[in-house]
Amino acid sequence: MKVLLTGGTGYIGSHTAVELLNDNYEVIIIDNLINSKKEVTEKIEQISGKKVVFYEGDVRDKELLTKIFNEHKIDSVIHFAGLKAVGESVEKPLEYYDNNIGSTLALLETMNKFDCKKIVFSSSATVYGDPAKLPIKEDFPLSTTNPYGTTKLMIEMILKDLYKSDNDWRITLLRYFNPVGAHESNLIGEDPNGIPNNLMPYILKVAIKEYKELTIFGDNYDTKDGTGVRDYIHVVDLANGHVCALNYLNHNPGIEIINLGTGIGYSVLERVETFKKVNNVEVPYIIGERRAGDIASCYADPEKAKKLLGFKCTKTLEEMCRDSYNFYKNKF
Repeated sequence: MKVLLTGGTGYIGSHTAVELLNDNYEVIIIDNLINSKKEVTEKIEQISGKKVVFYEGDVRDKELLTKIFNEHKIDSVIHFAGLKAVGESVEKPLEYYDNNIGSTLALLETMNKFDCKKIVFSSSATVYGDPAKLPIKEDFPLSTTNPYGTTKLMIEMILKDLYKSDNDWRITLLRYFNPVGAHESNLIGEDPNGIPNNLMPYILKVAIKEYKELTIFGDNYDTKDGTGVRDYIHVVDLANGHVCALNYLNHNPGIEIINLGTGIGYSVLERVETFKKVNNVEVPYIIGERRAGDIASCYADPEKAKKLLGFKCTKTLEEMCRDSYNFYKNKF
């Protein structure tokens, strides 16, 4: 079966491509390379021993989407493409709404035209806003604290409305938590263009002395050590979660909302200290002001994924830190 990955050369998309190829899916990728590199496709092929088809372009480009669907009998889509930095979304909300929602509408219209009605959407735990209690279950109230999260929530609403209008659609909304780590081959990992917006890539740049120090945004949250607590999931576990979701869609109609996380919350300081210990490196840090849109704590209840998809995370925080560092060292 042929699967179209939008944003497929990105961090999560590239790892998912590998796992899909390992599971005997054929993979077609579209990516505009705003936050990734074309050579990632070669690394996906090197790891898997299988070919991928790559199109450089924007998912908002309906002509290109039509070309892809004309040239390939696409069976299903995993939709990763989108801008994803919380802080940047606060500064550039219109850009985020245009890119994330516009690309989704163009994609869904094209899928509908070609009668391709299976989609896994890359959503986010940000749709839960600042949760009233923990761990977070799929039926919790939804709200957002930043434009990035709002685009994810709006796309979820679009997909729910689409399913109401046409029950032939098969849709899975994967709300995942904080992906970290890299593939054990050290060939693919998180490698954003420009200044990193996420914690781990910044830690890595400090660890190799590219940056002088890490800024921890706030140490006065209501958490065990005052720093933000998050559920970190190894990107390979997350990629396998997407394969499980696609396999589920192939045999089950309807729409499902599923958390992908470990169910364990680690603070920023715990992350930093674990990284230092596992990799035997120093990571100097300073405490800065809180970032707009950030919340104190966020971690998943992973039971639905386990029950419905047979999915369970297997990798530890230590493995996440070690794999990230090994990938980054391998670049130089």
